[in-house]
Amino acid sequence: MKIIDHIKNAKGKTLYSFELLPPAKGQGIQSIFKTMDELMEFKPPFIDVTYHREDYLYKQHSSGLLERVSYRKRPGTVAICAAIMSKYKVDAVPHLICGGFTKEETENALIDLNFLGIDNVLVLRGDARKGDADFIPTPGGHAYATELLEQVVDMNRGRYLHEDITIAEKTNFCIGVAGYPEKHFEAPNFNTDFKWLKKKVEMGAEFIVTQMFFNVEKYKEFVIKCRENDIHVPIIPGLKPLTSKNQLITLPRIFHLDIPEDLSDAVADCKTNADVRQVGEEWLVQQCKELIEFGAPVMHFYTMSNPGPTKKIVEKLV
Repeated sequence: MKIIDHIKNAKGKTLYSFELLPPAKGQGIQSIFKTMDELMEFKPPFIDVTYHREDYLYKQHSSGLLERVSYRKRPGTVAICAAIMSKYKVDAVPHLICGGFTKEETENALIDLNFLGIDNVLVLRGDARKGDADFIPTPGGHAYATELLEQVVDMNRGRYLHEDITIAEKTNFCIGVAGYPEKHFEAPNFNTDFKWLKKKVEMGAEFIVTQMFFNVEKYKEFVIKCRENDIHVPIIPGLKPLTSKNQLITLPRIFHLDIPEDLSDAVADCKTNADVRQVGEEWLVQQCKELIEFGAPVMHFYTMSNPGPTKKIVEKLV
């Protein structure tokens, strides 16, 4: 079922969904199943599965020369989605990213997803590789999320890459995109970033999932601005609890978000990470209550495949 239909069928009832990381290369799928087993009591209508582009490592030869070798740390997104849908009868939402794919590889991935009966995709540009100052597109691939979005929309219209396909089956993907209540870090200002979001919706995006945030007012302002500018698709808040003091530094650096002063002060006063988890849990529970009251359709948790903190929070909400 499509995400928009799950939301419509809920008739205003709050839904809970979760995002999982594929296991690192060489590890099995049991960690995914263990996480799912713990979260299924909350009856999630869908589960997101992230995709990670290739990184590079340097292999030194006996001659002393260094060879740059490409590798993927977390493969298996499509297969994990299929396994989740088969085992748990829950819709899976694979992330599609620009980096690491040519247009042909993207088309083949979409064909596979369509054959598997996967109805939803989340279209993202993706991050730069570690060590790269900026995002570098894959040769023959897409540089921007709008380009990737256009390819998915084209396939929904029965348009494939090669003109010799005269009779093509239309896919029927429900397409999600990312939204940034505090703007994308590469955008010169919020309004410029917002114009690109509006363009994505006009192109065919049917739902928005936000970057994580810790200030509910930022989400409210974002939704109000969307509605005032004729963006009426569901806007799903992305959520994550603070679990360690170090995240006061790493989360703003990696995700370019603001941590409210009250929260950062409370975390700074904590003596242990156990204390931080308690503070983070209480803060996010309150966030969720305010978001539910505001009418957010889904509470979407970035679990990082660690279900414990998320489970404690959702237990206090349902």
